[in-house]
Amino acid sequence: MGQNTLMDTDFHFPGQKSIYKGKVREVYTLDNDILVMVATDRLSAFDVVMPKGIPYKGQILNQIATQMMQATEDIVPNWLMATPDPNVAIGKACDPFKVEMVIRGYLSGHAAREYKAGKRLLCGEPMPEGMKENDKFPEPIITPATKAEKGDHDEDISKEDILKRGIVSKADYAVLEKYTKALFQRGTEIAAKRGLILVDTKYEFGKTKEGKIVLIDEIHTPDSSRYFYAEGYEELQAKGEPQKQLSKEFVRQWLISNGFQGLEGQTVPEMSDAYIESVSERYIELYESITGEDFVKADVSNIHERIGINVSNYLNGIS
Repeated sequence: MGQNTLMDTDFHFPGQKSIYKGKVREVYTLDNDILVMVATDRLSAFDVVMPKGIPYKGQILNQIATQMMQATEDIVPNWLMATPDPNVAIGKACDPFKVEMVIRGYLSGHAAREYKAGKRLLCGEPMPEGMKENDKFPEPIITPATKAEKGDHDEDISKEDILKRGIVSKADYAVLEKYTKALFQRGTEIAAKRGLILVDTKYEFGKTKEGKIVLIDEIHTPDSSRYFYAEGYEELQAKGEPQKQLSKEFVRQWLISNGFQGLEGQTVPEMSDAYIESVSERYIELYESITGEDFVKADVSNIHERIGINVSNYLNGIS
């Protein structure tokens, strides 16, 4: 196989001031408050970055996020200015809010684990008695998480605590809540057209220099969201069987079955070329299911050089 993947970048764009390397994305801050966000092919699970990259993963996440931002910009403003390269998004720098707005339409994942442990309140939101895993909530619930520093785990927090601790002002939080519900509603409608159910997702917001609240980061991607296939959902629920999912949950399950959950002293299992190829194929399947379009592979003969040229051309055009 030996596919070229983008694991790390080291660009020197004109007017570059700083670079931040997250688990999957690398963000370059330039003069004039411009951000260049590069989606690498790194794969993160259990807050650990895997040693090998997944071919086309960065392109897939970047292109889904771009499409979803364009499909929601009429209801919620966002940070995006352009995507001059398949792996790159460019936009206005914002001051990010220190919370992730997680919204859940179904009792799945973390919510289901808490429910099984006997909890009926999640981030101050009640979860009704008598629910089974993957059942639909009567109304979607917002269960925020605090943004962890790199390497730490995000933590659940209630709206009351966010306001009490002054993490977000009351007026701003009202906007975040309104935007989160509107985006989830639109995301649910888009998913339904593709035969999918948007189960849960997270949104991140920031404030521009002018004080406007905008959507930032990725949206409705398989890394930030959980999807089920609509067909067969009811039957599987009736039988108490697991739902067929479109998310990176399949990677987590593989890691768990190979003895890894990101715990102290555990080592990441070796991923064979064949397994990595299968993960890449799953991500392409995710892309095509979520967007309803065929995936067009970008030229990966020299990804770093390709990105450098495309971004420089764009920046030269706006300077």
